[in-house]
Amino acid sequence: MNWLQLISNKRLGQEYRHPERHDDRSEFKRDYDRLIFSAPFRRLQNKTQVFPLPGSIFVHNRLTHSLEVASVGMSLGNDVARELKKKHPELAGTLFEEIGTIVSAACLAHDMGNPPFGHSGEKAIQTFFSEGPGQMLKSAVSSGFWDDITRFEGNSYAFRLLTHSFLGRRKGGYVMTYSTLASIVKYPYSSTCATKKGKFGFFYSEAESYRRIADELGIPPSTRHPLVYLVEAADDICYEIMDIEDAHKLKLLTYEETERLFLNFFDETEQNHILQRLKDEEVTDVNEKVVYLRSCVISLLERKCVDTFVENEQKILDGTFEGSLIKQTPERIREAYRQCSELSVERIYRSKPVLDVELSGYKIIETLMQTFIGAAMHPGQFHSQQLLALVSSQYDIRSDDTETRIMAVIDYLCGMTDVFALDIYQKINGISLPIV
Repeated sequence: MNWLQLISNKRLGQEYRHPERHDDRSEFKRDYDRLIFSAPFRRLQNKTQVFPLPGSIFVHNRLTHSLEVASVGMSLGNDVARELKKKHPELAGTLFEEIGTIVSAACLAHDMGNPPFGHSGEKAIQTFFSEGPGQMLKSAVSSGFWDDITRFEGNSYAFRLLTHSFLGRRKGGYVMTYSTLASIVKYPYSSTCATKKGKFGFFYSEAESYRRIADELGIPPSTRHPLVYLVEAADDICYEIMDIEDAHKLKLLTYEETERLFLNFFDETEQNHILQRLKDEEVTDVNEKVVYLRSCVISLLERKCVDTFVENEQKILDGTFEGSLIKQTPERIREAYRQCSELSVERIYRSKPVLDVELSGYKIIETLMQTFIGAAMHPGQFHSQQLLALVSSQYDIRSDDTETRIMAVIDYLCGMTDVFALDIYQKINGISLPIV
């Protein structure tokens, strides 16, 4: 792969059109703006990141997480561009200089495909078809479509969201640039080639769109676009480190535990410098201390991921680089990150507040799937007509095609926030009534 081909401002669905421009924004900045002003992005504020949506203590939701990932992604992309232009002066003055904006836009989009309640919502959609009442639909759909729905995955759904036209935009969905779209595909194969973990980058139904993009950008089969590594690194940095900070706010971790986890990223000299800085600045509030320590860790991880990317540039371009950027950082940093990951699983992801949301979220999405799939399959029934009337006309839920109707239900549910999904669940079960 080569950078000049990899960075293209051609737009999916608008390949042969050059609309008149009224400002000086780059095409990649237009991608960023289209995403941040879109309704699906805005709805991320009401989708759970890890912990339940906030009460008196504000923790991260999908929106704040995505904004932070985009910020780190911008830094990663800009710093990589600066360093690689030193190695390759011919890249100066080309679209390559905008990789910070491309990575940042892709970071905004990386979680937009997550259904309500995150991984619990994903599993509820998958198991409705693989273990639940949806099994009877297998003979009514193609094998590729069956793989899409039984292996449903939120990150892959983001590619559909950005390329499909069901949102009422022009052909090509958001009409995003090829490079931004390629930068969100972490696993460059469809559901039919998914690994045992169920990871894939796009649905079988969108495979042709991805192939068109990959061919244009010169990306070999089953090979990532290089900027995917930067998007992945930004996400890895933010979710792991910010989850630790949130856990401290919610008193799942003590200050001493949090301090130890963050200081482990640094050698003894660096640790002493950080602690002395806190003392010199007279920072005594433990929450403010955690904020400072967290910022130090994120800054360190960002620098080391940039170094790793630049050092391994040729392997990345050749498609032979293995693993993530964080897993190739110095051993001390890898070990500190591993400790954060292990403690997160033990004390955060298995904590009672998180498990409570997962249990409730699974049941809510399972029920909505059963209810709306049933209505879509039997549209002539009285109650089905009532249910289908709730679904926006942008979703083709009354199509004559079975696969289209099923996917319309999934599209509708994935567009819900956690709160809206709960509200619909309560209404269809007679638990709550609208108050006029």
